[in-house]
Amino acid sequence: MEDRGRHSAAARLLTRAGLPLAAAVACLLTAPAQALASPWDGGSCGRAGKWVVCKADDDTAASGSGSHHTGTGNGHTSKPVCTVTKMEPQPPPDSMFWEGKSSKDGAVYQRTCLNGPGGTPVNDTFVADTPAGAAPVDPAVVAREAVAKMKLAGPEIASPRAAGSYIVGVPMWMWVNKGPTTYGPNATSATAGGVTVTATAKVTKIVWRMGDGATVTCNGPGTTYTPAYGKQESPTCGHTYSRTSAAQKGGKYAIAATSTWAIDWQVNGGGVNGQFTETRQSQTQVGIGELQVVR
Repeated sequence: MEDRGRHSAAARLLTRAGLPLAAAVACLLTAPAQALASPWDGGSCGRAGKWVVCKADDDTAASGSGSHHTGTGNGHTSKPVCTVTKMEPQPPPDSMFWEGKSSKDGAVYQRTCLNGPGGTPVNDTFVADTPAGAAPVDPAVVAREAVAKMKLAGPEIASPRAAGSYIVGVPMWMWVNKGPTTYGPNATSATAGGVTVTATAKVTKIVWRMGDGATVTCNGPGTTYTPAYGKQESPTCGHTYSRTSAAQKGGKYAIAATSTWAIDWQVNGGGVNGQFTETRQSQTQVGIGELQVVR
């Protein structure tokens, strides 16, 4: 939209809010042009959460960020009255908010000013072009931001137990407890630069390093042992020690379980998608003894 159109919209807004047209013109002249002419996300005064002061209670004008500003006229502190944010989600193509334009022309933004009767908000919408030279948003980067919000952790090891008693030659069953942050599935979204990505994460395998030189790869959480299984091997995830842990530090084998998380992501409302993996690790210790026969 041309600067004249933006200024007219601002003038209509301020006049509708109860300020005389002269004050509206004064606002446009005293506030930095970037504040009103370039309100897109990422602009110096236009990104979400930024404030633009058009007209303060003490007849001062300023712009910037934060929860308050100091007026330039008499030193009084004035609260900001306007914010500019990009509408999320964007209106459908046939919405009146586009004012005859389309997403090819830019995006719809909303300016909210707390200058209605009693400080109530007054809203105005307009279409603004994307700033020239603005770096495109990489959805894969946004997907990693979503994963960071999940707070994924290493496996929650249920067996072997650090306080358990295990014997050389007897099959050990390994399994983990399943939870959103330790096994999945876990899904969340993140937004940056108007791009919203939803990511879903789940564990695809767990690699166990048993401390005796052996490595066991399990493609699932493992099978929970019950006495009914007797001394048979685990059908899904297990290991049998051939020597005791007496020579190990602290008399126990150090075990590390590393989970591989597969993350699938997709841009909301679009066909762009992808996948990547991350790993997390948990550790425990286990004591392996010998069966003593008393005669």
